[in-house]
Amino acid sequence: MSRKAVDVVLLPDEAMTDRTIEVNAELVKRFGNEIELNKDSCLPHISLAMGCIEEADIVHVEKVLEEITEETSLGNLKIVGIRISGNSKGQKASVFEVEKTKELQSLHEKVMGKLTPYLSTDVTEDMIYGGREVAESTLLWIKNYRENSSFENFFPHVTIGYGQIENHSFPITFAPSELALCHLGNHCTCRKVIVSKKLKGP
Repeated sequence: MSRKAVDVVLLPDEAMTDRTIEVNAELVKRFGNEIELNKDSCLPHISLAMGCIEEADIVHVEKVLEEITEETSLGNLKIVGIRISGNSKGQKASVFEVEKTKELQSLHEKVMGKLTPYLSTDVTEDMIYGGREVAESTLLWIKNYRENSSFENFFPHVTIGYGQIENHSFPITFAPSELALCHLGNHCTCRKVIVSKKLKGP
């Protein structure tokens, strides 16, 4: 049975999506196009849960996401700054740091908890979207998401891209528009929306 590496994400509103794509374009010009964001096949997003699922379980995951959106009211979110980190190859990456509200933490924990029966961590290259060579860091991030990036280690952010970006004023307020299940590409990019559910407005 076919399996996919997936990310359950919050997709930001159009204005925040446009802004992130614009800032990413600056990085692409200066540092290369390993992550080149767009609205169709490389979406700006906030990750809530990662793992691998059987295609047959997508229908069950869709029901869970529908239940969660019906009982979720997040309100507006805030970007509070830019965080720069490095990877094992010495590349710098820039992300918009999202304020970790009680509601956002609760949503993350609910998604992780309810999807535990469907998500596994035994990812392999063939589960990644695109069929190209996959960076080892991509596989490690997915394998270790539960241990390193969830619950008390949850760090809500929107990845901008590789390279260092500065000179932005904060806070930036935006509304999350959808809760979505996406097929993961290299560098843990969101390449294809498999299922999405509209969130209630603020």
